[in-house]
Amino acid sequence: MFDIPCVIFAGGKSSRMGEDKSLLPFGTFNTLAEFQLSRLSKIFKTVYISCKEKSKFNFQADFIEDIKTDLTYAPTAGFIAIFEHLTSESFFAISVDSPFIGENEIEKIVLADNADADATIAKTPNAIQPMCGIYHRSTSEKFSYMSKENSHKLGFLLKSSNTVFVEFEDEKPFLNLNHPHEYQEALQLLKPILK
Repeated sequence: MFDIPCVIFAGGKSSRMGEDKSLLPFGTFNTLAEFQLSRLSKIFKTVYISCKEKSKFNFQADFIEDIKTDLTYAPTAGFIAIFEHLTSESFFAISVDSPFIGENEIEKIVLADNADADATIAKTPNAIQPMCGIYHRSTSEKFSYMSKENSHKLGFLLKSSNTVFVEFEDEKPFLNLNHPHEYQEALQLLKPILK
């Protein structure tokens, strides 16, 4: 198990899904958030859930509620709140809607990380994956600045920071459940895993 804290980001707007994806049923769990919490708790010693309002969840977990801003769905608010809450130098960020990023991918990122990096992030042939990787406390001030400037693009922060990009050839583990058809695809992919 990894010592670095893991934070599941579950505070997004889910506008493309049409409903809160963190609350969608998944596998044998009532919600995708519970599925993620259960499996990631077998990989990390401590797992938190970053969200807007913990009252929407009806299960026990260590929640970190976002700072209250006008732009309540911007990820920057979550990062600021996490750095205020945690005492660790860094944490592993993963999105609630990435249920197939497994221990192999996580281990590769953890092993690639180093103390001089601002962030260590997964990169696939199609894109960088800003919601899968390690963020160091050295990015904390940048997130505060971005929030004040109403700039919320994680890609910009990563490109302007000392970021280690960890290359992955296979896109499949990084499937994001943004749209209803991707959710249905994920449910089909999950069936053989549950057997």
